[in-house]
Amino acid sequence: MEILEIETRPIEGQKPGTSGLRKKTHVFMSPHYLENYVQSIFDGIGGVGGKVLVLGGDGRYFNAQAAQVILRMAAANGAAKVIVGVGALMSTPAASHLIRKRGTDGGLILSASHNPGGPEEDFGLKYNMPNGGPATEGVSDRIHAATQTLTRYKIAETADVDLSAPGQARLGRMEIEIVDPVEDYAALMEELFDFDALEALFKGGFSMVFDAMHAVTGPYAKAILEGRLGAAPGTVINAEPKPDFGGGHPDPNPIWAKPLVDRMMSEDAPDFGAASDGDGDRNMILGKGIYITPSDSLAVLAANAHLAPAYEGGLKGVARSMPTSAAVDRVAEAMGISCYETPTGWKFFGNLLDAGRATLCGEESAGTGSDHVREKDGLWAVLLWLNILAASGKSVAELMEAHWQRYGRNYYSRHDYEDVDAGVAGEMVEELREQLGTLPGQKVGGLTVESAEEFAYDDPVDGSRSERQGLIFGFEGGGRAVIRLSGTGTVGATIRLYLERLETDPAKLGDDPQEALAPVIAAAEALAGIKARSGRDGPNVIT
Repeated sequence: MEILEIETRPIEGQKPGTSGLRKKTHVFMSPHYLENYVQSIFDGIGGVGGKVLVLGGDGRYFNAQAAQVILRMAAANGAAKVIVGVGALMSTPAASHLIRKRGTDGGLILSASHNPGGPEEDFGLKYNMPNGGPATEGVSDRIHAATQTLTRYKIAETADVDLSAPGQARLGRMEIEIVDPVEDYAALMEELFDFDALEALFKGGFSMVFDAMHAVTGPYAKAILEGRLGAAPGTVINAEPKPDFGGGHPDPNPIWAKPLVDRMMSEDAPDFGAASDGDGDRNMILGKGIYITPSDSLAVLAANAHLAPAYEGGLKGVARSMPTSAAVDRVAEAMGISCYETPTGWKFFGNLLDAGRATLCGEESAGTGSDHVREKDGLWAVLLWLNILAASGKSVAELMEAHWQRYGRNYYSRHDYEDVDAGVAGEMVEELREQLGTLPGQKVGGLTVESAEEFAYDDPVDGSRSERQGLIFGFEGGGRAVIRLSGTGTVGATIRLYLERLETDPAKLGDDPQEALAPVIAAAEALAGIKARSGRDGPNVIT
């Protein structure tokens, strides 16, 4: 094995976002692009000499080739060992668990999460830290700084490593351990949940469908749901991971998982429906005839987590991202536990989990998780829902109705305007920012603005401050609109509009969310003029 030191120069745009670096696949495949970023990760974390890393990905196009590049670069940079999943596959939550279980120095995860995959679609790479969580802002800043000064990268010249089965291999002095990516994760789930009760649930005739969306969670769901719990064969659909996710968009929401939604709204729907995304960290939950928003899902899980063995002692606290509805806040208040509001991005939950301040965390973008790992975890959320259903004896609709009757309903929706010109989107946010001080008291679209602010977060654990995290507009009567630009796209800008209104009248808890939110939607449009600015008649995606 020969170690090469390749001269290079900085490449613009290699700044990691909320979940690493995401670009079009062909960009990552261009000369030196992946290598530059991998070397910058290594340099940004202080080198990998003598270190142990975890490596895996969601199986999207270029996953296998990129994994081989990373292995050769790790060996050339002196890493002691890399633990990699068979076929270079590993879900994000499983990678987080393996990092923590093995006590490694972190890991590299090849994924663009819920973004589509293929030669003309998206690819991504992120570094997870020794606690199993995404790189903090400080580490991300160091990685970005390294991309701007890079002059060379190291890579071994050698044949590809056979990753087709569990076993051992070597690249020079570096050990490579190839592991079953499902085994350790499945064992962890069995520790957290009452598998005997779940097996009895399925034996009793309970039916469900899990749409793996041709993404990485398919093998995990089949092994656990059909293999260990005895769910009927065929419960897991679209179970085979494919480089282009079967031509679909691996985002578990009512738009991209419409066939599942249609099935769950039909007369012969199964008792429970769920889906997960590209890398397995997001989830969608449905019951017979009912869709559960991620915000409501977090609140229900928090209120009922004690029904699962891992959480029967109670929760230390809960946390949600700022755009997520306040439904979980009401649960936390009733339970007498702390509720933390953080910026968008799972990395902000890491300090709270590590410090023992929170047990459950969630985001409106379909991510929920707990302190069992340091990532959101789609299949974990599904299993917790199943455990609650088994223990309570209620259907999804019954559980949701009882929850709303007790805590009220936070009507909630997110409107996404995708691929908007970045300059137009930035100008809109800047103009709104300049008006924040003068908006309170003004009437817009039929509602009076009660408050207008830009969200900033002071981390209660390390004291760090994160500013410019989204614009929040409160309206008289309890409505709220949040506007922020997404950091997970690869083209243009995505304007996200989050809309919320609390309803506590027991007679008004069954309205259509878009109708219940109509006054807030009108006020937000009058305030920001998103349709006119974007040139759209409406949002691309409504969830």
